[in-house]
Amino acid sequence: MARTILRRSRDTAIAFAVLAMAHGSCTVGDDYAPPTVDLPTSYRDEEAAVGESMASLPWPELYPDPVLQELIRESLLHNRDLLVAVERIDEARARVGIARADLWPMFAASASAGSERASAESLPTGFPSNNLERNVYGLGASMRWEIDLFGRIRRASEAQQAQLLAAEYTRRAIVLALVADVSRAYVELRDFDRRLDIMNQTVSSRRAYLELVRVRFEGGLTSELDLRQAEAELHRTESQAHEFERLQVQKENELNLLLGRNPQPIPRGKLVAELPRPEAVPAGLPSDLLLRRPDLAAAEQALVASNARVGEAKALLYPSFSLTGFLGFQSTELSDLANAPARTFSLSADVLQPIFNSGQLQGRVEVAEAQARQVLLGYEQAILAALRDVEDSLVRYRKFGDRRATEALRVAAQQKVLDLAEIRYRGDVSPYLDVLDAQRQLLDAELNEASAIRDEYLALILLYKSIGGGFEP
Repeated sequence: MARTILRRSRDTAIAFAVLAMAHGSCTVGDDYAPPTVDLPTSYRDEEAAVGESMASLPWPELYPDPVLQELIRESLLHNRDLLVAVERIDEARARVGIARADLWPMFAASASAGSERASAESLPTGFPSNNLERNVYGLGASMRWEIDLFGRIRRASEAQQAQLLAAEYTRRAIVLALVADVSRAYVELRDFDRRLDIMNQTVSSRRAYLELVRVRFEGGLTSELDLRQAEAELHRTESQAHEFERLQVQKENELNLLLGRNPQPIPRGKLVAELPRPEAVPAGLPSDLLLRRPDLAAAEQALVASNARVGEAKALLYPSFSLTGFLGFQSTELSDLANAPARTFSLSADVLQPIFNSGQLQGRVEVAEAQARQVLLGYEQAILAALRDVEDSLVRYRKFGDRRATEALRVAAQQKVLDLAEIRYRGDVSPYLDVLDAQRQLLDAELNEASAIRDEYLALILLYKSIGGGFEP
């Protein structure tokens, strides 16, 4: 009898071994195929330079300020958002291992010890009634293996692998954004430094004018109105200087947050005007964005995962095959537990075919397909947004460069206006109001020139980010 059981168990194991050899030959669902994307052959900005994309330029070469480079490196080590992204990669990697583990047999060991007691009425006739209680000991190992004949487990593993790649691309996207954010905040900080320097120079100039007007007032050459106007203008510029001091400290705090450290002073390097600006900024081809931008790569991996989820849901419509087995020992005496008569063995094959579930499994397929279509639309939207980013950055950089040149001409003109107004005022040809107006116009022109220099470099930073600068596919 025991040989018959073992022979049947062996035949069952052989049959399932054949199924296991067919493992992977029948995977339900379509394999992923990249969607067709309608991309333009060139950018709309006609003045965009042709040639190798600026994206291939490493960020240290684009930002040659050693202080800025050190700040970027520190942020890449300590920024909390980036560290969270790294932990999410570890989480995704662990989920891949969990999904793949279902492809292999699961083994478990068990041990038990207890006592049984039977009532006298339940014993057969003639059975000794003094043996109503006995000890029972057990020791064994069990095995369960789901044969992934229709690819449900493999599709789930494929989806998790895509999620892992998406997590890695998301980390790289955060790196690109972090480099851009640190550079932007540093440039804005140096712009506040420049504006505060302009305001401090203006305050000194206003004090000198106030002394001049006071001397003229005391000498009877001008009215008290000129004196009070000079005082008011001095206090106005002092108030503006205090505002830039506030903005300066707040920008330092923003940088410290990006660097992952407590608020503290930020070292200074080059002025914004000293940072190089390339005359030509080749952006490459629009098709390069699919390879260059890690956020688009992450969006495509989400599309891969959603496609695999559809196959996983479809596989639930088909039969599932599993092999279970048990080998163990059971005895009423602990000393006899390892003897042959106490040995037990079982091997069984299970087939489960869903028949009626009120459309639940088909509903799962429809949900997965709808989600896949949503992810596809999101991927297409991300591509359109990326194209817009590049186009906006190209025209922004070009036009801010034009504005910077124009503002420089305006500063020179306003300086001449002030010089003429001073000469006329000292010669009693024109009132102090002309000097006051010229002073205000010159200050406005100097501040606008500083903002134009800042905006042009910020546009370069955003352009570099929008084309995936520094990211190696």
